[in-house]
Amino acid sequence: MILTLLLDLDDTLLNTNMDAFVPAYFQALAKHLGGRVRPEAMLPALMSGTQLMLASNDPSRTLQEVFEADFYPKLGVPKSELNDLIEDFYDNVFPSLGSVTKKRAGAVELVEWALAKGYRVAIATDPLFPRKATYHRIRWAGLEPERFDLISSFETFHFSKSHPAYFAEVLGRLGWPDGPVLMVGNDVERDLAPAQRLGLMTYHIDAESASRSGPEAGRRGNLHDLRSWLESADLPSLEPSFKTKEAILAIMASTPGVMKSLMSDLPQASWSDEPSSDDWAVIEVLCHLRDTETEVHQLQIKTLLEETRPFIPRPDAGVWAKQRKYLNEDGFAALRAFTSARIETLNRLNDLPDDSWKRPARHAIFGPTNFREVIGFMADHDRLHVQQAWNTIKSLQSSARI
Repeated sequence: MILTLLLDLDDTLLNTNMDAFVPAYFQALAKHLGGRVRPEAMLPALMSGTQLMLASNDPSRTLQEVFEADFYPKLGVPKSELNDLIEDFYDNVFPSLGSVTKKRAGAVELVEWALAKGYRVAIATDPLFPRKATYHRIRWAGLEPERFDLISSFETFHFSKSHPAYFAEVLGRLGWPDGPVLMVGNDVERDLAPAQRLGLMTYHIDAESASRSGPEAGRRGNLHDLRSWLESADLPSLEPSFKTKEAILAIMASTPGVMKSLMSDLPQASWSDEPSSDDWAVIEVLCHLRDTETEVHQLQIKTLLEETRPFIPRPDAGVWAKQRKYLNEDGFAALRAFTSARIETLNRLNDLPDDSWKRPARHAIFGPTNFREVIGFMADHDRLHVQQAWNTIKSLQSSARI
């Protein structure tokens, strides 16, 4: 059984001391851009853009897009005029900020042990930094970025860690792996509570030993304690559950961004490649999600809300790939259409009172059910097809067809 281990970075694997690091970071960036940007404009622009990233729940825009749409207009300087300077900052100046941080005892040993065990290990850090900055911070911790299955950064992620959808996006980018999942972090509000709201088990990293008593005694301690705990843990007990309303909505919100990121890992010329005659190409998965959203899911929601004794049919959408010749579709247009339809679905679901989620219904396959369970089937459908797309991409990559 393979454990998926999601590791926070700052003050979990790396002693960062954000109260010292963030001012040093902002000051260094302001100084580096000083010849082109007014110093008094820099800090308000950085703070404003960061706050917008933290608040964003838009699955159609990466956090980078959210940040830059606010940051550069506030500076009064186009991105094109600053891009080279900013790249130079992250290449040559940002690394010096490592002196503000310290390696964390047990971090390297924990990661090496987890990788040797064959665990799937991801760096689940708040994706508010560019990829280059995050890679530097990982190296400051004594670790190599290339060894992790996933590292979140603002170029490809759509939600910050305050949203359960962030953790759904992490798992989606990992191909929605089956089996146990554990989120490890030091911040209850930003690392642990949102992960728990998705349905994940968590471990709280602090400076004290796990020998303490109390309700968190089993899943709280330092990095050495974490390894000891994992060595004796019942891994099946760490299987996540995605049955709550909040978890369902988080999964559904994450899917458009996950599909966009997965497809960006594949050359456009290979979007229509099928690993075998029994497999779907990535473009077929995407078009299936798009058409199912508009012709099945939205119709089911309408039926559930408008009929007194709703019966939920289940059309055979699996045949559409060949019938509708999805392989000939424009992938970018299909992604835009799916994202737009999913946002429409989410807007309707988010506006519903809690009582609506309890409405009874009868499903063509599953029999007696209710609104929450039917919407849960939609989230399960997302996870199934994201997993399918991820497997297709990995199969194509391993066969050296791309």
